[in-house]
Amino acid sequence: MSDALFDRSWEHLEITRDGPIAEVTLNRPDARNALNGRMMRELTEVAALLRRRSDVLAVVLAGGDKYFSAGADLGGIQDRVTAPTVLETREAIMAGPDMCRAWEEIEAVTIVAIEGYCVGGACALAVACDFRIMGEGSFVRLPEVPLGINMSWNSIPRITTMAGPSRAKRFVMFGEPATAEVCLSWGMADEVTEKGKALDAARAWAAKVAALPPLPIRMTKEAVNAQANANHYATSFMDRDQYLLTVKTQDFQEGVKAFFEKRPGEFKGD
Repeated sequence: MSDALFDRSWEHLEITRDGPIAEVTLNRPDARNALNGRMMRELTEVAALLRRRSDVLAVVLAGGDKYFSAGADLGGIQDRVTAPTVLETREAIMAGPDMCRAWEEIEAVTIVAIEGYCVGGACALAVACDFRIMGEGSFVRLPEVPLGINMSWNSIPRITTMAGPSRAKRFVMFGEPATAEVCLSWGMADEVTEKGKALDAARAWAAKVAALPPLPIRMTKEAVNAQANANHYATSFMDRDQYLLTVKTQDFQEGVKAFFEKRPGEFKGD
């Protein structure tokens, strides 16, 4: 009998399994694993297929050896915000939040292996998972605010829960890289390994999870998430509408232009 998850050929993902452990690898090297619409749809579908599989006890999510992901594809933003009506546009930009929520809802334990950079929407995806293992020299960064848009995808509550309010503001507002060591001290990473060893460590974590009694493991994950995430949606449900507002501003146009021209932006609050 064919397995819709493991026997299928995915365009931008590689999916394998080792007994009760599934491994999902981002595979769009020509674009540094940037999250375009197709990849986000595949990641969402994979998460839905994994969500309640009792034969999968742990899921490892990995990027490349030199980078995890460059984040949401900037070139696709205009396509997402030019639907015929505001209502249709509002629906189109749910791809990112839906993807993160789908990964958060997987009942198996999810472990992210990060080497190199993990930027923007890829960071939002990583903080929606249970654990993050980072190799030395790796970093996470949110460039959205310096580009002139809000940080969305319902990720600010997740970051705040891990790092605390002041560090969350610092991380989101300034758009500066948080190294593996900083992430570990802030509670945004769970282990820092030698460079190039994050995936090996993530697999070891997955094996440790898979060796434990599966029912109380899932109960524990559900209980902790229920407590920690109780107010997350209530405090971030408007972030897609904030995104719709900010991408229409001159500051956003200036932010993107300055980014590609490698110069400081000149913002006017308009």
